[in-house]
Amino acid sequence: MILLDTHIWIWFADESDQLSKQYKQIIERHKSDGLGVSVISCWEVAKLVEYNRLKLACSIEEWMEAATTLPCVQLIELTPQIAVVSTNLPGNFHRDPADQIIVATARVYNLELLTIDKRMLKYDHVHTV
Repeated sequence: MILLDTHIWIWFADESDQLSKQYKQIIERHKSDGLGVSVISCWEVAKLVEYNRLKLACSIEEWMEAATTLPCVQLIELTPQIAVVSTNLPGNFHRDPADQIIVATARVYNLELLTIDKRMLKYDHVHTV
């Protein structure tokens, strides 16, 4: 399984052209193993909609139901272990709590993270695809 960062998940669920051909191919290769999505990404999408930074073609409730029940998507719960690991990430990682939870999730479950976030891509303590 790989872990999808929030924007990758949004673009995948919406079949958006913003998802590059390269990323589509990576997702396709990993579908059979599962595409992990941290439950914090659900919160992050809802907040993006709340702040009008993301426009969806349907209500947030409808979108969330569709995006979380895609056959290959596996929601990954926020556990106490992930919460603690997110506060003790090695090295210098930025202070965005959602990103900290996503990186901690990848570390706890030893998952590769698929992201476009330059800060995550440069972070040496998480494996990215």
